[in-house]
This record gives sequence, C-alpha cells and structure tokens, in this order.
Amino acid sequence: MSPHLLDMRGIQKSFGQVKALTSVNLQVGKGEIHAICGENGAGKSTLMKILSGVYPAGSYEGSIRFDGEVRQFSDLRDSEALGICIIHQELALVPMLSITENLFLGHEVATRGVIDWSLAHRRAKVLLEKVGLEVSPQTRVNQLGIGQQQLVEIAKALGKDVRLLILDEPTASLNEKDSERLLELMLELKAKDITSIIISHKLNEISRVADGVTVIRDGTTVDVIDCRESPLSENRVVQAMVGRELADRYPSREPNLGEKQLEVENWSVEHPERPGEDFIRNVSFYARKGEVVGIAGLMGSGRTELAMSIFGGSFGKNIRGAVRLNGQQLRVRSVREAIDNGIAYATEDRKGAGLLLADGIGRNVSLASLKSLARRWIINETEELGVGDGYKKTLRIRSPDLRQPVERLSGGNQQKVVLAKWLFSDPEVLILDEPTRGIDVGAKYEIYGVVNQVVAKGKTVIMISSEMPELLGTCDRIYVMNEGRFVGEFPIKEASQERIMHAIMKNEVIQ
Repeated sequence: MSPHLLDMRGIQKSFGQVKALTSVNLQVGKGEIHAICGENGAGKSTLMKILSGVYPAGSYEGSIRFDGEVRQFSDLRDSEALGICIIHQELALVPMLSITENLFLGHEVATRGVIDWSLAHRRAKVLLEKVGLEVSPQTRVNQLGIGQQQLVEIAKALGKDVRLLILDEPTASLNEKDSERLLELMLELKAKDITSIIISHKLNEISRVADGVTVIRDGTTVDVIDCRESPLSENRVVQAMVGRELADRYPSREPNLGEKQLEVENWSVEHPERPGEDFIRNVSFYARKGEVVGIAGLMGSGRTELAMSIFGGSFGKNIRGAVRLNGQQLRVRSVREAIDNGIAYATEDRKGAGLLLADGIGRNVSLASLKSLARRWIINETEELGVGDGYKKTLRIRSPDLRQPVERLSGGNQQKVVLAKWLFSDPEVLILDEPTRGIDVGAKYEIYGVVNQVVAKGKTVIMISSEMPELLGTCDRIYVMNEGRFVGEFPIKEASQERIMHAIMKNEVIQ
C-alpha cells in the first residue's frame, strides 16, 4: 500500500496526434501542501483534469491511487465523492446568485423538495467563518472582489468535506493582501489535515507554503523536490521548468531614450456607474521614444481604467483632458481612432476581451489590422495565415496548427497571440496591462524580450503590473497610482518596492 494520500503513476494523455502527457508521476502525502510547477503547456492542468475526472478513466493511460486504493473517475462527481475538489483559475461561480446559492448549488439544503433558506444561510455562515470571510451569505457574488470569490470557492469545497484541495493559479488575479490571506488559509487547512495541491508560477509563494514540489516539462516529470529537507532553490525549479538556466530573469537592455512620444495632460474620467464621480482625477504623464514606463499601484487604484480610457474611451464617460503623440493632439473617441493614431492596448483579460477563443492564431493576429489584409473588403486568408505563421515562429507560440482554436492553447501562448495582434498593428505606443499574469518564468522572459525589441525600434511601451519586481526589472521609469491619481514617479535607479509602497501609503498627488 502506498504511504501517500495520492499516487499517480505513468500518466499519459494524447489529443489526436498531440501528446500532452508522456510520463508523469505525482505523489502527495496526507496533510501536505504540494506544488506543481512547469511552463505553460507543460501539462499541469491536463494532469489535474485527469485527477478530478474531467478527463474520465479510459481516456488516458496510467494509474491513480487515492487513499491506498486504485481509483477510476468517470466525472467530477466521482472525484468529489471522495473529497477531491478543484478550484480553477477561472472561478466557477454564478455572479448573479447569492453566496448561499452558490455554496449549495446542485446539492441544495431542502426538506421534501423545498429549500430551507434559513438553514442554508446558517450553514453558509459557518463555512464562511471557516475561511475568514466576514460578509452576509445573502450577498450576491458579483458584489465581491476576486479575492473574496476565491474564499467562497474554498468554502464551497469545505462544504463537500474536502480531503484534497486543488488550486490552479489561485493568486494570479489577487492583490498582495488577498494573496497573503489565501496562503495563510492554506496553512490553516494543512493544520486541519487537509491536503492541498497548488499550481503556481509564483516561486516566492511556493517557497513559503509548499512541503514538496513536482516539476513537469513537456508532459514529463523532471524533478521532485522535498522542501522540508532544505530551503527551496528557485534556480533549481526554474532550470527544471525551462530546461536551461536563466541567469537573469530579465533580459538586459541599454536604454536609448528619445523625445517625448506620448503626453497625457489633466486626464479625468467619470465612473460609468456613479454619475458625477471622477474615478480618474487630473492625471498627467509622459513617455519617451524607446522608453518602458511602468505604472504601479494596488488593485483598484485606477491603472487599468486609465489605460482603457485613453484607448478610445473603453472605460468611463465625460472624459476630459488631452492626449498628444509626437506633439500632435489626438482625437481618441473610439478604439478605432486610438488604433489608427498608433495606440494599442493589450488587455489584462485575454480570454474575455483580448481573443476570439474559437478562432485560430491567424484570425486573432489579424483582428486589429484587417484593412492591411483586405482587397475590396475581402480578407486574403492565405496572407492572413502567413502573417499568423510568421508571428508563431517569431514569438515561439506552441500550437500544432494555425487554425487550432486559441482556447486550447496554454495561458502563456494565448498571451503571445495577444501580443502578436498588437505588434502586427505596428503601434507607436503599446500599453501592456498585466502582460505576464498567470504565465511561467520561461514565457515571461520571452515576453520581456519582445518588449525590448519594441522599444529598440523607437516605440514606447507602458507596462501596468501588480508584480513590483517585474516593473523594477523591465522599466526605465515608474509612476505610482492610488485612488485614481498619480502619487509618485521614480527613475528606475531611484525606485524600490519600499519607496513605491511608501508613495502609495503617503498618497500625495505629484504635480
């Protein structure tokens, strides 16, 4: 009998001619927090879908032992019956329903077919207390922040008597405070003998909570690390993930700054749902040719809303202020006008707003620049595929077919397709909103390399990121935003995480 709660051996899985998993082994002890690391497309999510029954027994090769017995799951209900619960990166909550309704959806608290709401709310309150979420169970989910929604998902799992909790990139969309709370909760669950598997690219978080790490590369287990024997070596994990050493996480670049290219003056934006309230307040900034300018700030500080409002009024109403490109004032009242004037915005929500998930690489890359591929309003599909193939090779997008729906690509490869779309539009100013969220260190390095190539051509990149080390490693200058205003500006030589946080806490508007 295996001493492990979970023992997966020789797992293999193919999709047609494409082998997603060729030889994966995973062992997790009872009461452990075990991390799974690997590049995007390495097979991590596929492995977890096999474990949870999304890919049923018979669709893969290999064996699964749980609690000492061989298991074959036909669907999610089979795995949940044994206490295996998975929380995906895209949360599976119904936004318009209350917390209580979401917690018991599919197994309602009922007597003789009639829901007992009073009892359901009491049980929901107990579950919320277990995860430290102090809100009414009758609150609608769409009124919660992402971090609170994560806690609702975990409360839902606790309601199913979870024994093995699987979290797929649980902190990818969370701010620092919510990430800290989630990690603390994992440690609390561990103290209660609940086992967890965490899929994450944030090595500092893994170092803090994980008892062990399994690294997967190209569908194969390549390293297993016991973090209880010695402190986790991030370099060892990175080298195992990418198959090579990354001596520097950020590719070097010699700045060659030119004249001011983008200037934004006295920019104010009214909140679309709160008439008369300015969400962005009198913001002014500039960026030079060949410069990477960062915008730091806490979640909700207005960074994304600022970028979207500049990008053709994609956010807000009653927008005031001026935008100048190379000294020329622009009219950017629509997305089309912004694109035509040389401004591009790569959204933080690549799946919801950045891609046509059912279409292939070629169609997605051409989206913002269809005119360049059209003759008499007819798209030249051969040329479109040629453009897609060019960016597939240049950006090393891993896909067996240009026509394969991008929804089947890993997060890192999807992000490269988003970048390709805007690179093909040849903008003067490229705004990147959380460009590396939820992707691995290898793919991050490649995206930083693309950023360097863009500014080397005299273009401007504005990078919004919640990861301060990323801003410090890639930018020439950093603005700090809080409550819809700029409260700090630092040349990179004067910037540090401490100074950025101090500017946020001090909250004094820069002139």
